[in-house]
Amino acid sequence: MMNQILFAGVIGLFLTLVGTPLLIKLLARKGYGQYIRDDGPREHHAKRGTPTMGGIAFILATIVAYFLSKVISGEPPRLSGVLVLGLMAGMGVVGFLDDYIKIVKRRSLGLRAKAKMAGQLIVGISFAVLSLQFADNRNNTPASTKLSFVQDFGWSIGPVLFVVWALFMILAMSNGVNLTDGLDGLATGAATMVFGAYTFIGVWQFQESCANAQALTNPAACYEVRDPLDLAVVAAALMGSCFGFLWWNTSPAKIFMGDTGSLALGGALAGLAICSRTELLVALLGGLFVLITMSVVIQVGSFKLTGKRVFKMAPLQHHFELKGWSEVLVVVRFWIIQGMCVIVGLGLFYAGWAAKK
Repeated sequence: MMNQILFAGVIGLFLTLVGTPLLIKLLARKGYGQYIRDDGPREHHAKRGTPTMGGIAFILATIVAYFLSKVISGEPPRLSGVLVLGLMAGMGVVGFLDDYIKIVKRRSLGLRAKAKMAGQLIVGISFAVLSLQFADNRNNTPASTKLSFVQDFGWSIGPVLFVVWALFMILAMSNGVNLTDGLDGLATGAATMVFGAYTFIGVWQFQESCANAQALTNPAACYEVRDPLDLAVVAAALMGSCFGFLWWNTSPAKIFMGDTGSLALGGALAGLAICSRTELLVALLGGLFVLITMSVVIQVGSFKLTGKRVFKMAPLQHHFELKGWSEVLVVVRFWIIQGMCVIVGLGLFYAGWAAKK
C-alpha cells in the first residue's frame, strides 16, 4: 500500500521534467508570455515574454501521477484525495482564465475582481460542502466541522461556519502562494517543502489511525482522519511534480507558473490541511506564504493610515531586491526560512502525538 506514495512522487517528477519543456515550446509558439509590471524591480523587465501558465504542467502531472499510482498499486482512489485534486484543478481553472485574459486579451489585470472571486467561491464552496458528505464506516467525512491544529479540538462550529472557514483558508493560501510567486523558483521550491511535510503527515496518520486502534501501543493518540494514506499520495504527487517543474522554473526561469499554478497550489495546500485535520498548523508549515502575505497587509494598512510605507516595495521579496540583494540570494534565504517553518511545524505535529502517549 505504501508503494503508491513512491510511484506518485516519481511519476509526477518524471512527467514535469519531460513535459514542461514541451509546454514551454507550445506557449512560446503561441506567444503566451509574462506581463511584467513597470513599477517593479528593473531587473525583472528582462523577464517580459517568458512563457507563463506553467501551472498546467504540474496540475496535469499531479493528477496523472495520482491515478497511475493507483492503477500500478491496485488500490482504488479515495474520496479525500479526489476532492483535494478537484479543488486544485478548479482553482487552477480560475487562474488559467485570469492568465489567458492577461496574455491573449492584453488586459493587464486579467479577470475582473468580481469574476475572479466568483470563480474561487464556486470552487471553494463546492469543495467545502462535498467534504462534509460521504461518511465512512467510522462516520468520518473527509473534513470535520471542528477546528484543528495537529488534530481536531473543541466543539463543532457547524456546517455553515465550516464552509466560511474553509473558504477563508482556500482564499488565504491561494493568495499567499500567488503573492510569493514573484521570483524565479521561490513559490515552487517553498511549496515543494510543504507538500513533503504533508506526505510525512499522511503516512504518520495512516500508521497511527484510530481504525487500527487495537494494533496500536497507544490508542489514545490515534488520528480520526478518513483517508490519510490517500492524502499522502496526493501530497507526494504534488511534491514530485513541483520538484520537476522547479528544474525549469529556477533562475533564470524558462517558464512561470502564473496564476494557473499559484492558485492551484494554494488550493491544494488548503485542501490537504482541511482533510488531514491540520488547519491551523498549515499557517506554520507554509510560514513563508503567511509572512509574505502579512508584508502586503502591513504595507497597505500603513499607507492608508499614515501615508507612509514600511517596506521599499511589497511583497516582501521585492523589498530585499530593492535593498540590493540578488534574486538568487533572496530565493535561497527565503527557502531557508520556509525550511525552518516546516521543521518547526513537523516538530509540533509530533509533539502533539507524543503528548498523548
